[in-house]
Amino acid sequence: MEHGFYIRPKNEQRRIQFLIGFSALIAVGLALVISVKTGFYLLVILFFSITLSIIAPFFDTPALKKSGNLIYYSPLFLSEKPKKGVIKIHGGTLFDYVFVIDRRMSGKQRTNLIVQQYLEGLLNLIEENENGKPENVRIRGTSYIINARTAQRIGFRIVPTDYIQKVILTYNYFNLLISYSIAKGKLSFPKLRETKTFETNLNELVRRKGVISSLNKKLKSAIAKSAKA
Repeated sequence: MEHGFYIRPKNEQRRIQFLIGFSALIAVGLALVISVKTGFYLLVILFFSITLSIIAPFFDTPALKKSGNLIYYSPLFLSEKPKKGVIKIHGGTLFDYVFVIDRRMSGKQRTNLIVQQYLEGLLNLIEENENGKPENVRIRGTSYIINARTAQRIGFRIVPTDYIQKVILTYNYFNLLISYSIAKGKLSFPKLRETKTFETNLNELVRRKGVISSLNKKLKSAIAKSAKA
């Protein structure tokens, strides 16, 4: 599976980013005009913050990938560079959802695809690192798509979501709202209190590799069958 943004020529990638940035600038400018005319300046402050949180992944994600600070293990599964023995993993960003998920898919198909890409990414992460010293490496991620039962089945345990992560999630609520709606194929409101942080170690993932691979194959088969239906 290919990423719809990175397969495009560089000049087209830059054009897309320019259009996104320019459109956001116009929108913020209109909010500023309304604020000046009404004297309600909080409007432009809120609108600017929300707009920035929405468009940021379209610039940050490609830039961090280019610098090597973000690594794609599948089009909808990324990890940060290891820090102090911890690898932070992420499901696809809003940027990735826009360029990877087929709009013709139903909500169920989209959710299956996201989970399947998560599993495929984990497999690629395991294969890249399993010959090193996996017992010393912890894996941590936060998700509102992967449920607790699936996470535990593939070797993760639920841990408390730290305060900083909660603040980040709250700030990015409108970003998450759009991402979640794309994932479900309809307007859907994410419940931040149901977002969970999962953790494991690489050694445990290596032991669960067969389970992860089996689940990945089943989801791939289900996606292929539903596409033909």
